[in-house]
Amino acid sequence: MALSEKLDSIPPSLIRRFFDLASSMKDIISLSIGEPDFDTPQHIKEYAKEGLDKGYTHYGPNIGLYMLREAIAEKLRRDNNIDIDPEKEIIITVGANMPILMGLATFLREGEEVLIPEPVFVSYAPAVILAGGKPVMVPTREEEEFKPRNEDLKNYVSEKTRALIINTPNNPTGTVYTRKDLEEIADFAVEHDLMIISDEVYEYIVYDGFKHISIASLNGLFERTITVNGFSKTFAMTGWRIGFAVAPSWVIEKMVKLHMYTVTCPVTFIQYAVAKALRDKRSWDAVENMRREYQRRRDLVWKRINEIGLSAFKPKGAFYIFPNIRNTGLKSMMFSEKLLREAKVAVVPGIAFGKEYDQYIRISYAVKYEKLNEALDRIEDFLRNKGMI
Repeated sequence: MALSEKLDSIPPSLIRRFFDLASSMKDIISLSIGEPDFDTPQHIKEYAKEGLDKGYTHYGPNIGLYMLREAIAEKLRRDNNIDIDPEKEIIITVGANMPILMGLATFLREGEEVLIPEPVFVSYAPAVILAGGKPVMVPTREEEEFKPRNEDLKNYVSEKTRALIINTPNNPTGTVYTRKDLEEIADFAVEHDLMIISDEVYEYIVYDGFKHISIASLNGLFERTITVNGFSKTFAMTGWRIGFAVAPSWVIEKMVKLHMYTVTCPVTFIQYAVAKALRDKRSWDAVENMRREYQRRRDLVWKRINEIGLSAFKPKGAFYIFPNIRNTGLKSMMFSEKLLREAKVAVVPGIAFGKEYDQYIRISYAVKYEKLNEALDRIEDFLRNKGMI
């Protein structure tokens, strides 16, 4: 199938649909988009200006500036227990979406299958399709904290299965995988000889004493794992579009070739700024301040959601909550549209994250505390006026 045909087969993102619709209306409180409301820390902006002044305005290496690859390697050793060669085992990319497609393209053959536990971020299945594969969706259950169990995965694995995509902390549920969870997934991957794409962009946004663990740090897993990450969420740099992938050298070599013939390289002065930021204590102080505020908001929204008569798994990470709206009698699309038009609150219908989740909605609490509280008041009034609570 030609790339143009694959593109025709992929529907637009429902997240963007509701974001765009909300943007065209007045007095909307948007809880739909997964973007930090914090500004990029000032010292990181200053580093970008410094990079410009120092002449980082030209092409960089296809693989990314060495100074940034080295700084990320230091961070990986310190925080993730992953020891890599910055020369050969890391690539700097334009955001963290791109390396998912790039990573799949390095090994996936036409028609091979990729297991994707649901509910799931909307980009994964399209990336598999564009890379020539077939996404195989694996439902998970709220009562099991939306975690994929090996018995579930075994029901969907086949001779054509080549890889598994995981996301922890998870978008849209806020689930965080424990070491035990990852060890079970690792055993499954080894047993079925699967590659793993591990999306870890929310790694520093965790609560209640949880600690993020990278599956590539487990014994023997590095050689079959492509770890995808970036700085959009960590340093509130969504518009800067800078990410990275860590993988065995044979994977990175192929990803560099794809980079070479698409984007050439990420913006060089931004790479300079991030390299400096990674070694600056102020950056990590800012990360911790943001994490604390996200936890404060998580506590508010989880408490209010349960008080108003809905229910939700308590997120352990990221900045999303995935309420169950079964009691309202509405499916997620109808609920979200009515909420937007009548209460002027934008959320994302659960069906955007998997067909099994049409009785859920996703709320992003990456908005100011006061605005979040106002949005929850509007949701409560909407439910009460409709006789749903």
